[in-house]
Amino acid sequence: MKILVVGGTRFAGIHLVKELLSFGHEVTIATRGIAKDGFGDTVKRIILERTDKESISNVLKGKSYDIVYDSQANSSNEVEYLLEAVNCGKYIVTSTASVYYPNFRLLMPESDFEPAKYPLKWCARDDFEYDEIKRQVECAVFQKYSHIKSIAVRFPLVIGEDDYTKRLYFYVEHIVKSQPMAIDNLNTKMAFIMSHEAGKFLAWLGDKEFCGSINAGNCGSIALSEIISYVEEKASVKAIFSSDGEQAPFNDFTDYSLDLSIAEKIGHKFPNISTYIYDLLDKYIRTSGQ
Repeated sequence: MKILVVGGTRFAGIHLVKELLSFGHEVTIATRGIAKDGFGDTVKRIILERTDKESISNVLKGKSYDIVYDSQANSSNEVEYLLEAVNCGKYIVTSTASVYYPNFRLLMPESDFEPAKYPLKWCARDDFEYDEIKRQVECAVFQKYSHIKSIAVRFPLVIGEDDYTKRLYFYVEHIVKSQPMAIDNLNTKMAFIMSHEAGKFLAWLGDKEFCGSINAGNCGSIALSEIISYVEEKASVKAIFSSDGEQAPFNDFTDYSLDLSIAEKIGHKFPNISTYIYDLLDKYIRTSGQ
């Protein structure tokens, strides 16, 4: 198949492109042309500015792809810019569990947020908070562009060795280096997905008949206290908690996890988060101790 990946030069996007190439697809990546991708001559490349309507139209107007993967859509306007320019048989957009905010709970089903019934607002990415702009992405997809076969993949926190946000690494580094942290939710249970699992799932969806919003994440949830206790034991050092310490990145999160039954029903079984997270923490401990 002929596939366009908007993004694809870091994190889950890299794993997505690698999976698509392993399937034998013809892959074009659309980026700003700043980050090196390491794919050599195995992909085609397009340079565009994702937030600029004219840039997208100039580059993509009239082009056709069997599938367009879009990890960069962060407003309803950006969905419109892309889908008015390109012709695609299927559109798969990266969404987020944040669409359920602030009504987080354990085992949230997709029906907790229904984009076809939510008021569509045409907006730029700076017009609202992150949770709202991602809701508006889904609203644009399933209201204005309901004629296109589309999937919105709702990921929880994405983690991995290639995590440029370093949010999980923050906790490990502060423990190993005995740096104080301000944490307000030690016992909060949270859901995660490894970046390579996210990329694999996106690629797997390519030839599936499913359309709509879908949760995707490693099975299970884990509390920050469990993560911190593990790092303390492995690193033989106690975490320092202080209200004057640096604010931890997962502060304000409340208990949440995703109901993965729809993904399982269409044939995808996610591994448990415990399969990967402790190996990742071990690597973070070694890195932070250097």
